Amino acid sequence: MPSTPDTQEIQLIIEDVGGGRDHGKPPAGRGGGGDERKPGPSGRASPNRYYTGIAVAIVSILMFFMALVSAYVVRRGSSVDWISFHFPPIVWVNTAILFASSISLEVARRRLVISDSAAFRKWWSITTFLGILFLAGQLIAWRQLARQGVYLASNPASSFFYIFTGAHAIHVLGGVAALLFVALRNFDRATVSPMTAVRVTSYYWHFLDALWIFLAALLYLGR
Repeated sequence: MPSTPDTQEIQLIIEDVGGGRDHGKPPAGRGGGGDERKPGPSGRASPNRYYTGIAVAIVSILMFFMALVSAYVVRRGSSVDWISFHFPPIVWVNTAILFASSISLEVARRRLVISDSAAFRKWWSITTFLGILFLAGQLIAWRQLARQGVYLASNPASSFFYIFTGAHAIHVLGGVAALLFVALRNFDRATVSPMTAVRVTSYYWHFLDALWIFLAALLYLGR
């Protein structure tokens, strides 16, 4: 039976709608989600990957220290050989130094926001110096304990002190390395922008500052 005019018109409409598009290519604005993850015109990678990376790192470090804190609390509560020692006073000086470094870092970050490069470099250098000074202060704290005859294996109290402060110092050393990286890096050839690098470093540094205040209080009260 020959096609009716109405049937022919419906077929023409369907062919016109479907045939006007190249089925071998996705429609514009769809299927191109991969382009959103590519570097922009400046060659910079998306900052989200760096923010995600530092968030994962901070959570991992926090879980590590919380595991140590749990072991510390359990050991402190059930120990019969826990021997108190004279808490090194330099610890409080170190705490003030690290807290000051967070302030100087924040000042440096805000200077960069308003494109004051000279002030940014000055305050960033101050932060780096304070970070190195904190590490030197930790060495002094350990030497003060050694002069008391208190070492890593002396008793559980001293063991936890060395473990906590040593582990934190290692992470601060990584933070100082990040500070030096930002200070010395030529960002004209980097895939990360200066502002992203500064923000990621500041998140990590402020976290270490808050973590140290908590650890210093824990060790002092539980010594």
